[in-house]
Amino acid sequence: MTSIEIGRLLRSGITGCVVGCKASQQDVPEFGGMVRIPIDDLSQTQVFGLVYDIHIDDDGLVRQLVTSEKVSEEIIMDNRLNRNVPLEISVLFIGYQVDQQIYHLLPPRPPLTLDAIYPCAQEDLVRFSPVGQFGYFRHVLRAGDLPVSELIASHLKQMVHAQRTAGNPGWGIAAVQELIVLLRDDYPTLMAVLGAVADARLDIEVSR
Repeated sequence: MTSIEIGRLLRSGITGCVVGCKASQQDVPEFGGMVRIPIDDLSQTQVFGLVYDIHIDDDGLVRQLVTSEKVSEEIIMDNRLNRNVPLEISVLFIGYQVDQQIYHLLPPRPPLTLDAIYPCAQEDLVRFSPVGQFGYFRHVLRAGDLPVSELIASHLKQMVHAQRTAGNPGWGIAAVQELIVLLRDDYPTLMAVLGAVADARLDIEVSR
């Protein structure tokens, strides 16, 4: 599989990782975007995850610039393009692949620092979650410290588009029905998720 490298791992664990890349990159995945981290080319082992946070840390120069009365466009562009300030992307792991077999489980071991990370193509999304297979939802729903509702809605928006393109128009309805079943005993979270999904305008019928 070929695609453009986003960046490389700064740190990782069993449940997720943080990736560093240039702040000027135009191909950084969106919030909720699905990414993959190849671990072993021989066995085609790779880890899949969802982007749940994107941020840029400040530094001394930026603090000085924001307090200046006038900052030229040239200085702003130089600071964004030429200085080595990394953009950090936080990723939640949702599954992995070994020998073409995909598992909606946490990886047996975390990727290593400096491993490369790539955005998932539409065919990766379709392969990762065939119609009726939503086991990875539990990894997102149990991450209580994350914006779970918004993360699910953003992911579904991208996944529904990929599935429709692949000829699976019913994927979105099945995914929402699965979320309703999983959250039937957590009414506040269910309402928050359904509200976010409705705001994402997935063009599917969402009953509350």
